[in-house]
Amino acid sequence: MRFLQSLTRTKTIEQSIADAAEPGRELKRSLSAWDLMILGVAVAVGAGIFSVGARAAGSFAGPAVTLAFVLAAVTCALAVMCYAEFASSIPVAGSAYTYTYATFGELLAWIIGWDLILELLTAAAVIAKYWGIYLATVFELFDMHIPTTVGVFGLALDWGPLFIVAVFTALLIQGTKMSARVNNVFTLIKVGIVLFVIVVGLSYLKVENFSPFVPPSAPTSGGSADVWSQSLFSWATGAVPAKYGVAGVLSGAALVFFAFIGFDVVATSAEEVKDPQKTLPRGIFGGLALVTILYLLVSLALTGMVPYTVLAAAENPSLATAFVAVGAGWAAQVISVGILIGLTTVIMVLLMGLSRVLLAMSRDGLLPRWLSVTSPTRKTPVRLQLVCGVTVALLAGLTQVEILEEMINIGTLSAFVLVSVGVVILRRKRPDLPRAYRVPFSPVLPIVSALLCLYLMLNLTTLTWVRFAVWLAVGIAIYFAYGRRHSRVGMRADAARAGVIDAQDR
Repeated sequence: MRFLQSLTRTKTIEQSIADAAEPGRELKRSLSAWDLMILGVAVAVGAGIFSVGARAAGSFAGPAVTLAFVLAAVTCALAVMCYAEFASSIPVAGSAYTYTYATFGELLAWIIGWDLILELLTAAAVIAKYWGIYLATVFELFDMHIPTTVGVFGLALDWGPLFIVAVFTALLIQGTKMSARVNNVFTLIKVGIVLFVIVVGLSYLKVENFSPFVPPSAPTSGGSADVWSQSLFSWATGAVPAKYGVAGVLSGAALVFFAFIGFDVVATSAEEVKDPQKTLPRGIFGGLALVTILYLLVSLALTGMVPYTVLAAAENPSLATAFVAVGAGWAAQVISVGILIGLTTVIMVLLMGLSRVLLAMSRDGLLPRWLSVTSPTRKTPVRLQLVCGVTVALLAGLTQVEILEEMINIGTLSAFVLVSVGVVILRRKRPDLPRAYRVPFSPVLPIVSALLCLYLMLNLTTLTWVRFAVWLAVGIAIYFAYGRRHSRVGMRADAARAGVIDAQDR
């Protein structure tokens, strides 16, 4: 019985807030609502805005890709509401991990923290990898003959990812506020490039390209025999995988949802925000609103420029595909530069988010405590930032990490599900808790949010689910081998039962 109780032991909100002020492990509150909003835009507006919409339009939804973006945005907005309520009540690092610890207990908190590590580590490595690829593209477009791959001890090493990860690791070590200022400059530049692309794209718009708005459903290549590449939902129900039609719009929403991830990363910075009860909700919602408007305008320009069949025929469709088709090939250069700048800020925010989740988990003892030590002068987790930077750089520079792209989605969505349900649970467990922001129409909206996120998860491929199961199995093994035995919450409980003072608070 005691073993089962240890898996569901929760950490009080008051203890989470107290631990955030632990000497030698605290962060500095320096971010404003503007900084948070730009962080959200920075992590969401990357290569996805130029490519994921084209893929969704060509392979799944046709012109109705705008509906796919709306559905993904609504799903994200509902989840973000739940994050905002939690963040305004528990303004400490850790995001969904911290919220789950306060509601569901330690084992699920570990699992969701492990999922967040999957999301942020994979995303940072994948984006860094693509940054190196687009750096080579920019060199080619501007006729600069600079090799982006070098041989090291017989291994092919992409130096681009290593360079960009090293730069932002050093910048994050210097301080969050300084990093935010650099991020703000880069983000404003890339938003300007996106607006330029939208205006030029809309000048080529033809209304007839929007017809049919929802193309008739058609079976996808591979059929039901292609077990690993079809969605878990199709595999479980025996449905023949299809594109276009209503099913295509829903599948497109699952794909473009990738373009909205990142707002949960903003919540990991809660411990570094000034006046978090007010600042966090404003920053999160402001960023989501701006990103949604940009995505909708890009999707309208994209599907209005060329028929969706042109995108479907391309091997790797992107916004550049549409510009080339209408004779504006020069725009490819602008888009390539925009992608490179866009990816730059995404990497920085993901590296910051990864270190903050690991900081919270190590501060709780579920990972080695020495990782959570912060700089006495800069108040940044130097050790963790270096560990994160080296790991991401090696993954991006030496492996084909891009094949794990869908793992980012499943990690994010699993966190969204638990946070959404957690709002309902915390309302009942702690009705007295001050909440600067409250999700309206609770428990209806949080439950709808959880169900939508779960449905999007089911639309991911069976291979992604298998990889996810393996990742969870590894994480659970680590928890029982290390985390459960070193948990500070568990040690406090044992000390209380033994009637002794907690010796772990040092």
